[in-house]
Amino acid sequence: MDEAKPSYPERHRGLVVGIPIDAVDWQTARQTLGNWAEAQESRYVCICNVHSVITASRDGSYHRVIAEADMATPDGAPVAWTLRRKGFIGQARITGPDLMWQLCEDASRRNVKVGLFGSTPETLKNLRGALAETFPGLDIPFCVSPPFGQFDYEDHQLCDRINSSGIGLLFVGLGCPKQEIWMSLHRGRVRAVMIGVGFAFSYHAGIIPRAPVWMQARGLEWLYRLYSEPRRLWRRYFVTNFLFIVKTAREWAKGEL
Repeated sequence: MDEAKPSYPERHRGLVVGIPIDAVDWQTARQTLGNWAEAQESRYVCICNVHSVITASRDGSYHRVIAEADMATPDGAPVAWTLRRKGFIGQARITGPDLMWQLCEDASRRNVKVGLFGSTPETLKNLRGALAETFPGLDIPFCVSPPFGQFDYEDHQLCDRINSSGIGLLFVGLGCPKQEIWMSLHRGRVRAVMIGVGFAFSYHAGIIPRAPVWMQARGLEWLYRLYSEPRRLWRRYFVTNFLFIVKTAREWAKGEL
């Protein structure tokens, strides 16, 4: 794994269940990522919710992937709340779907080419159509759905295709932890800012509905997703949420929160 490059000026991070997460506002995140993308710098960004920080707290190699990211944003409401308790007053959620949409808006204005990697061909087709309709000037020359069950972390031809497309932003929708591992292995090989946005592809493609704004604001988006996909998500949410509560309660008892 390549050594992390110097990050944006005055980078501040707080530990959430032992995982370093960036305390960053929306304006700084957008400006920093836009500048990196415009320069086609090889960097990767992790969007961290409760599931990802708990996974990192239990898996040393995945912990390193998050810790060595050029930016790791607080996606989940409990992650942002924990940063606030750590002294980062007013820390907002920097979520995958919202960050992707805002960066696409910035990219269309700054003439930065965008790539999409992950999910299914149907989802990518719908997503590309939604992006083209909303941002008519957005150039998306790279759009690839890797074959299910045949994923190759070391696909040199794929890197050549990405780099020859001239993109500055590559949104990666492979799911946690696959997307973060893939990005970490390809920093230094892919000449673009790689951002793991998970199910943002499905949201923006209209495949999976997103929670109402009032639920998002109250940290209940996970509950809406659980209601929408109970069989697939019940174990993840109940186990990881329980572990998150236990770990943060221990920090509170020690006076660390």
